[in-house]
Amino acid sequence: MTTTHTTPATPGTSATPATDRDGWTLSHRSARHARDRADHPAVRCEDRVVDYAALHRWSNRLAHALLADGVTAGARVAYLGRESEHYYALVLACAKAGAVIVPVNWRLTAGEVDHILRDSGAEVLFTEREFRGTAERVRAELPALRRVVTTDVADGPDAAADPAPERDAGLRAWSADSPDDDLDPGTGPDDAVAQIYTSGTTGLPKGVVLAQRSFFTLPAAMAEAGVEWIDWRADDVNLISLPGFGIAGLGWFLHGFCAGATNVVMRMFFPQDAVRLIETHGVTTTFAAPAMLRMMLDEPGAGPETFRSLRKIAYGAAPISEGLLRRSMEVFGCELAQIYASTETGSVAVCLPPEAHRPGSPLLTSAGRACPGNELRIVDREGRELPPGEIGQVCVRAPSRMLGYWNLPEATAATLVGEWLHMGDAGYLDADGYLFLCDRINDTIIAGGQNIYPAEVEKQLSEHPAVADCAVVGLPDPRWGEMVHAQVVLRPGATATPRELMTFLHGRIADYKIPCAYHFADALPRNPSGKVLRREVRDRLQKSAG
Repeated sequence: MTTTHTTPATPGTSATPATDRDGWTLSHRSARHARDRADHPAVRCEDRVVDYAALHRWSNRLAHALLADGVTAGARVAYLGRESEHYYALVLACAKAGAVIVPVNWRLTAGEVDHILRDSGAEVLFTEREFRGTAERVRAELPALRRVVTTDVADGPDAAADPAPERDAGLRAWSADSPDDDLDPGTGPDDAVAQIYTSGTTGLPKGVVLAQRSFFTLPAAMAEAGVEWIDWRADDVNLISLPGFGIAGLGWFLHGFCAGATNVVMRMFFPQDAVRLIETHGVTTTFAAPAMLRMMLDEPGAGPETFRSLRKIAYGAAPISEGLLRRSMEVFGCELAQIYASTETGSVAVCLPPEAHRPGSPLLTSAGRACPGNELRIVDREGRELPPGEIGQVCVRAPSRMLGYWNLPEATAATLVGEWLHMGDAGYLDADGYLFLCDRINDTIIAGGQNIYPAEVEKQLSEHPAVADCAVVGLPDPRWGEMVHAQVVLRPGATATPRELMTFLHGRIADYKIPCAYHFADALPRNPSGKVLRREVRDRLQKSAG
């Protein structure tokens, strides 16, 4: 009995006109908006506004400057900084030059940044002044990295003291002498445009390579199927509240950009700022993690009138409680759509549509159904398809999926089997094709929408001289969704306090990955092959916490 579920309309097949796919590049869409929506605001960031015509010309100049600097087709260009119009102009410039943008998480340590730049082979790094020190620390050890350019304006007493030869008045000045005419990079929908780093069960960050089509297939399939589960409209005011170094932030911006919407970019998420921006700019749509929804709802004075402009909120990246979902439906007063995706899917894979968000509906515990053009199936350990109701590994077939992991053919083959992505999550399908998630096979911890991988934390924690063994798990947290906890076995005769372990990890991994609590034990539970049973560790700690 087959359990594969699909919603008709698959972009890129014979059902989709070839002329539609011809327009599935960011350079083509940028030129079209510059022609048809020249004066319409494309990006708002703080008090700055860039319209579509200006964004097109600016990114054209940047693309010409990249080419003049020796960047060739397929070359990797990195960005280390917070959200801004500079970043998204650079994303478009890379697409127009045929290069691949490599966004770097600004919260990472210098060692973690070094790995991403080294692994990607980035030739040019654009960085905000705030992170210039990190860039310079790693630069000397990276022979492929031949240039570091500061994106924001250099001013104040530090400007004259900055010895960097590329010090300038920002990204605009770096490309000021370049022409702004259109370029033809010779790229198509299936060519790489972004390389986003995400860790796996080994704890080593992997570069997920995404094609241009990743940002076009979902809207096309939704339109072809005649549904509006998730949609972006030209008259939308689209709030970008998640960081652009991940697929959630970058993807949400690019989907809004491709629709011709006004994209309100937050430099960093603060709930009070998000509530203010929604009310001030009349935000109509956004994507947020459940923890972010809770924080906005908890803001003093925030109520239905505050959010009256919203028409749709997409949420995901972590489980949502029934209470928070009920409160969101009541207070936000707009359509809600839950999404299930990963960096590897490139776009939304599964959606619980707005019409399923009814108080008391049993579907509210579901992740949703396969989006139009996508397919879902559940398989056992041998890859055999399972019938409805049986728990196994979630697999997704989606035209937006990744091209592969950068320089990791074995990891790519393990995750992308034929056209099917193996998601690393355990779940089951009901008879109607709704997906219910049970656990994360890869034990990923999701705190405030940020992925944290236990193996990476365990590797660093185990280097403490007093630590003999350790296991890192996520425990439920009402504010952040999950928080990182560590169970630690000390070496015979050794001593260590939670504060000492926390201090040891500072500077080794990003602060948000450091466990908030340390639980000491005589031994860790393991299976016969010696693998730590994280699920049992998690259950024990939850039980002891009451």
